Amino acid sequence: MQRIVLSGVSHFRRTNWLYYSICFACGSNPTLQGKGGDPLYEDVPRPRRSKSERKPYPTPMKVLIERAKKERQARKVQPCRVLEQPPDNGLLVPELVEVAHRVNRARESLLLSIAKLAHIIPVNRCRFCLEVHVGPVGHEIRTCTGPKSGFRCSTHIWRKGGVQDVVYFPKCFHLYDRVGKPRVGHAERFSVRKLPAILELCVQAGLDLEKYPTKRRAIPVYSIEGRIVDFESERETNDLKEPSNSWQEAGFRTKNEVLMRNLSDKDSENTMELSIRTLDSWFEMINGAKRIMEKYSVKTCGYCTEVQVGPKGHKVRLCKASKHQSRNGLHAWQEAIIDDLVTPNYVWHVRDIHGPPLTNNFKRYYGKAPAVVEMCVQGGAPVPDEYRSMMRLDVVIPEVDEVDLVA
Repeated sequence: MQRIVLSGVSHFRRTNWLYYSICFACGSNPTLQGKGGDPLYEDVPRPRRSKSERKPYPTPMKVLIERAKKERQARKVQPCRVLEQPPDNGLLVPELVEVAHRVNRARESLLLSIAKLAHIIPVNRCRFCLEVHVGPVGHEIRTCTGPKSGFRCSTHIWRKGGVQDVVYFPKCFHLYDRVGKPRVGHAERFSVRKLPAILELCVQAGLDLEKYPTKRRAIPVYSIEGRIVDFESERETNDLKEPSNSWQEAGFRTKNEVLMRNLSDKDSENTMELSIRTLDSWFEMINGAKRIMEKYSVKTCGYCTEVQVGPKGHKVRLCKASKHQSRNGLHAWQEAIIDDLVTPNYVWHVRDIHGPPLTNNFKRYYGKAPAVVEMCVQGGAPVPDEYRSMMRLDVVIPEVDEVDLVA
């Protein structure tokens, strides 16, 4: 009888160890299935568990492998072919040209509106880490990971923030010819200019800027055994640039007039109207950028925040993230998402700006939102439906004397 009991206990230990090993390999926590597995709050952003963990792939790896196999088979069947689908053939997508202009205008309007709201709604930033808080008083949640945070029990030390703390646009290299020369070498890192990645996306989609010239084609390129060959002459390329300059100057004049008109209406516009207009510019920019990214590829490093707009990532060896020694400093490029193109800086949602600051004991009941959305909501704009679950508006925060009674 004792042998049967001992064998049963050992079998239970083996199965229990196997269950925990499977959960660890899948990335799930078996002890938090009731809390973390709730589908209502899966969109609440959480930091990565470790710096060595790679970003998740937006497209599954099996789909990428099957796509590469099909392209390889098509290349063997027809080595020399004309690329028909834009923008892979060097031509613009006609229906996305106007979208690129709207995204650029929405970005400029967003930055101008955030600069106005920053004088009304205070923005705080930690002195030692990248934590941002929107509100008159910084929160008391102990999530600081900066230098000597252990001596402060991970408490943040707040200072005044600015527009760059609300929304951040990472920069990338400008490509003059995204099809003919899609990569920037390590020796060209100082000669090639950089600009915000979302602006580079608009330029490749059809926006013309004088400071960042780009090559516009009228004839599609050829693919010969996977290599891009361009038979278009330089005269035809120069002829395409002449009519766009006059249209470009007119566009700059209209945009400058809109900006001056917005500055003149600063006094007559109240905070609520400004918040609603800022939120509209935010959604117009995000939705337009997502629509462009369906056609124009954007790459990001799987371990750091580097972004490159184009069919391929650059070859600049400046990655200092995990496992960069094995890559000789090169970035581990993969498909990017909208959060890589526009860093939203998720902040804790404050329900009552006149109430006490957020405490560390109640952080499981607080929600989050992008800093732009949180600023607009505090300014009087209605809460968007896209962020209601993320902000946890349906969760009741208990009182101090009710913490022990909550399950």
